[in-house]
Parts: sequence; C-alpha cells; structure tokens
Amino acid sequence: MPAHSTSRHVIGEHRNAMQSALLVWFEGVRTARNMPWRKPFDGHATPAGRAQRAYEVWVSEIMLQQTQVATVIPYFNRWMESFPTVKDLAASDIDTVNQLWKGLGYYSRAARLLAGAKKVVEELGGRLPDNARDMQASMPGIGRYTAGAICSIAYNEQVPVLDGNVTRLLSRILALHAPPKAKATTEILWDGAEALVKDCDRAGELNQSLIELGSTVCKPRDPACGGCPVKAWCQAYRIAHNKPEADLADIEDGCTLCAPVPLEHAARAPPVTAYPMKTERKKQREELDMVHVVEWRRESERWFLLVRRPDAGLLAGLYEFPTQPNISVDEPAASAPHLLPLLAGLLIRVPDGLSAKAPKDAAGLRLAKTYSAGDVKHVFSHIIKTYRVVWAVLEGDEEGEGPPALKLEVQDPRENGGQGGKAKGKKGKVGPVKDASRKDGEETPPSAMWVRLADVEHANVGTGVMKIWKLVRALWDE
Repeated sequence: MPAHSTSRHVIGEHRNAMQSALLVWFEGVRTARNMPWRKPFDGHATPAGRAQRAYEVWVSEIMLQQTQVATVIPYFNRWMESFPTVKDLAASDIDTVNQLWKGLGYYSRAARLLAGAKKVVEELGGRLPDNARDMQASMPGIGRYTAGAICSIAYNEQVPVLDGNVTRLLSRILALHAPPKAKATTEILWDGAEALVKDCDRAGELNQSLIELGSTVCKPRDPACGGCPVKAWCQAYRIAHNKPEADLADIEDGCTLCAPVPLEHAARAPPVTAYPMKTERKKQREELDMVHVVEWRRESERWFLLVRRPDAGLLAGLYEFPTQPNISVDEPAASAPHLLPLLAGLLIRVPDGLSAKAPKDAAGLRLAKTYSAGDVKHVFSHIIKTYRVVWAVLEGDEEGEGPPALKLEVQDPRENGGQGGKAKGKKGKVGPVKDASRKDGEETPPSAMWVRLADVEHANVGTGVMKIWKLVRALWDE
C-alpha cells in the first residue's frame, strides 16, 4: 500500500454532509424490513415512555446478537406479548424465559435479559438508565455498543455505536486496513463513530442508519456501492476506482498502523472488499459426548429422563439427556460403563441389571435393553459436537408409584468423572424443588425430571437435543 497520512482515518470536514446524507437515506429505508422494534423517536415522550422504549430496544439488541433480523422478528413479537414491560420480565423465571427463547440459540442471552430485568426492578427503580455510562456500569451483559444503541435510540443521547456492520462500514469509509482486534484499530473506529454522531439532533436515527447501511448495502461480499449515500466520502471506494488523493505532506504524519493490502489477480487497485483486514478464523474444537436417552416404561406408560444443565456456560439452564462429555473418540457405543455412574448420581436406587451390588429391595427396577442409535453431529460457534447416542430402557417400579425416584440434589455428571452425588434419602419430584440459595418465594427448576413421551419435544431443550430425540424416535417410528 502506498504511504498515506493518518488523516485518511479521520471523519473530518465532511461530517455534517455525511450526517445529512445518512439521515435522508434512512428515512427511505426505515420500514423496509418491517422491524417491530424500529420506531421514530418521540421527543414528547414522558420519562416512563422513554424507559419503556429503552426496554424494547434492549430486548431487540440482545436478540439480534449473532442472529438474522428475519429470525428475530417473530421471537421479538412473542416476547413482547409475554413480557410487555421490564416488570413483567422480572416477575418471570428462567424456565419460562428459556421456553420462549427455544430455537433462537445462545441461551445465555435470555438469562442475561432476565437477570438484568430483575436488577432494574429491584435496584434501579423499574427503569433502565437513561445514559450509556450508567447503563454499561450497572446492567449485566451490556457493553459499550449495546449501551450506545439503547441510549441513542430511546433517549437520543449522542453516543456512538460500533457493531460488526458499523466496523465494516467505517473500515471502508476510512480505508483502514489494520489488525481488527488491535487496540489502536478499535480506537480509530470508535473515534469515527463518535465523530459522526457528535452534535446530531437525531442521534438514534443516525446510529440506526449506520447499522442498516452496513447490514444491507456495505455487505462483506458484493457491496452495493452504487446505492451508498456516503460513497462520495468513502476512501475505499476512491482507492478501488483509482481516484487520486492528496499527497503525503509530512513523513511524520504517515500511518504506521495499516498493513499492505493484497491485490487480486491482475488488479490495479484493491477492491472495496479488501477492507477491513481479514483475520484467520479460529478452528472449532471437536468433542465427542456419550448421550443416554433413558426411558422408563410400564405397560403403556413411557417416561424419559432429562437433566438440567448448569446456570452458566453452554446452553445454560436447558435440559438434556444424561450425558458423559468428552469421551475418547475410540469409545464404543456400549451403555453400561457410562450409564451406571450417570444413573448412580440421578436415581436413589440403581437398577439390578446394571450392578451386582444393587440392594435386593430394588423393587424390580432393571435395565431391560440398550440400543446403539448412532451418532449425531451438531455445530456450535466454537465447538463441533458429535453425540454418540444410546437408547436405554428401564422397567419395573418402586411401590407402584411410577418412574424411579430421583435425588433432590443432583450432582452435575460433568463433575468427578460422572460419578454423581450421594443420595439424600428423599424422592425427587417432577416439578420445582426448593433451593436454599434462592430468596424466599423463589423456586428453582428441578435438577432432573421424568417427562412423558408426548412432552419431551416441548421441554426446554436445545436444537442438538432435538436432533438426538428425532434419531431415537426413528428407532420405533419406522
């Protein structure tokens, strides 16, 4: 790349013209994608009305993280029907929230919304903060971008936004070809976003125009430069079309951050898509889990065992079939060696058919059969999971009361090599049980539960578990 001045990476004297062009363009596309959360700013709204608007924008921004607009729209509408205000959300629970979120993915987002709503009601007077600094400092899971988006759109605060779309847009406007995660790079981009929104009396609409332009016009591939309202000030567009720029007047003003831009074959100038600088994607790690779809049956009754995942981490708070994670890739799909320790941590009594040490009064509970169902692959953003699935059928009962009794306190099978915890001597129930860590009046979902055949697909489970369920269902649906 030829030497260039650092002034290339600054929103300068054309700021006002760019603001005007962006706002005029946004007026024409505001309703194009029918986003229910996108509404004109109401300068006459009461403080309560603006706080309600902040809640709506907050929900939409969290849902839109790593998710397409078209996918989010029906989820947003259902969410607002169920939780029209932040107080309605705060009064809910994680199982209800996860059920509404089911299928949207990245479930930790739902948990953060619930935790944030409870904090707003319990500590912040029932209203989200009206400025980005306080919002970022006091709200869980809200960073600089989300705080800026909410406060500019709901409160018209002149604060910048910088998501992936705006990063790409500004990298091209400023022809910045520098390591994307470098501190100096992000500082230049934040400065550019801040310069554009500065002194703008329609800050929320200006920021929405940047996000929309990056999403629909300044796309990663095949950008529609002909329809871009700011192409006249886009340095990447100028370079791609071999338009001259001012010579570097002072060597001390030269940019030392940008890396050389690779040219395409026989190209005279780098294309607009050369910006921002590309980075190598981190390779996804691969993991193999042994999953047991444990069924208990008696005559026409069929129940299936589900275990609740921890409240933090991957698929937080969702249910799954008993799982032994990270097994060896050479592990055969044999049930008993893995099923025994899992059931020992879940059931008060272990089936006779699995252990010679099981008590004689086990009321006939036994392992009737196991069947290797095959493998299921499920891809997360950072993990490629293979689930080795075994269908295991238990028969017999305890005193005729139904499915085998569960321990009230279930140790996560991921701990201690899947050996489970000690029995508390009480029977677990299908339904919430008291947890001493909760406040009075609060309930925690059960750590494990039996679910009827017809209800499995309606439980709070992730997409990967549904793939497993369909695989096993095929064994008896054929």
